[in-house]
Amino acid sequence: MTTQQHIRPSRLRHFELIVLMGALQAFAPLSIDMYLPSMPLLEHVFGATTAEVQATLITFFLGFALGQSLYGPVTDRFGRKPPLYFSLLLFLIASALCALAPSIHALAVIRLFQALGACGGAVMSRAMVRDLFPPEELRRIFSMLILVLGVSPLAAPMIGGYLLLWFGWKSIFWTQASLAALALAGVFFRLPESLAPGAARPLHARLIFSTYGRLLSDRTFVGSSLVCGLSSAGMFAYIASAPFVFINLYKVTPQRFGLLFGAIALGLIAASQVNGRMAYRVPLTRVLRNANLVQLAAGVPLIAAALTGWGGPIAVFLPVFVYMCAAGFVFPNGSTIAMMHNPKIAGTASALLGTNQFIIAAISTTVLAVIETSSALPMAIVIAGCGLAATLLNFLTINSPSAVRSAA
Repeated sequence: MTTQQHIRPSRLRHFELIVLMGALQAFAPLSIDMYLPSMPLLEHVFGATTAEVQATLITFFLGFALGQSLYGPVTDRFGRKPPLYFSLLLFLIASALCALAPSIHALAVIRLFQALGACGGAVMSRAMVRDLFPPEELRRIFSMLILVLGVSPLAAPMIGGYLLLWFGWKSIFWTQASLAALALAGVFFRLPESLAPGAARPLHARLIFSTYGRLLSDRTFVGSSLVCGLSSAGMFAYIASAPFVFINLYKVTPQRFGLLFGAIALGLIAASQVNGRMAYRVPLTRVLRNANLVQLAAGVPLIAAALTGWGGPIAVFLPVFVYMCAAGFVFPNGSTIAMMHNPKIAGTASALLGTNQFIIAAISTTVLAVIETSSALPMAIVIAGCGLAATLLNFLTINSPSAVRSAA
């Protein structure tokens, strides 16, 4: 029995499905990026330290990572849509409670529940892609999702900056709650149930553990998911540090910071679309490895700029821009390799893929929170370290293009 019910929709319906599934994945970056311009202000609002404000990101990353492992078996048992309804409703309620938080510690706890809501969309949308589209289209579809995802970091910091300026920091979370309500309507009326009839897997503890054990014993799955996770960790190290590096250290205004953030998002979008149009005969593994090498190379001038202070903010920004452009190749190819290996347990595979990514992101952000943050050096060290680790893991675990093709 297979979980696949591959479709050949019309061009308009195809576009609608991509937008809807991309929107479900976008709740995580929206919850992070829209909130970034307000982080320095929250230090003064709540009388908090930089580390306490960064803890509101750490709890979000932890919730997003651990929640996905719960959604995976549930969506393979009950289908994609029922868990989606629950997760979006949880996100809506938690976003409203964030706006009402009385302290920075309360905000950090509520952000954990906001993440538990946001991660449902990420798990189900990746599983739906594997359900609905044939293996040879996955690279292109995941690249298109990066396009949709790229719009959120492009627009979210600018929107967050202006919401902060015009209506205060609470309006950011009220806006997120409103977006969750719109997504609920879209899922109910326009998104199909993609788990094929008869393909549900029993929700038994022994089967769940054996399924996760099977995934963890798959060297290619583990390697590709960790490579994606390390690349994501570098990205989130930038996200967590950027407001303090650029706004506090380099005195960039929140609105101009949004433009810098948007430029990086444009680079990510452009790279992912180049990736989606590459010939299918170019092995996924080769593209992924070259992208990791570029990220490794970008870490060298970033550390040099942070150590010496030479070049100011532009010398920090440019290597990060290169790193993020390479991520536009890492994410779709790494995700495709991981998901192609496990078509019959797409929900669980999607959950573990996301869990790995955000656990590593939470670790990297924790490292930033406990070391000195009065310069760009901590951010540079974490980003460069992630590039190095991802490249080493790539060479150690992802070695066989033919194995990837045969898994499809």
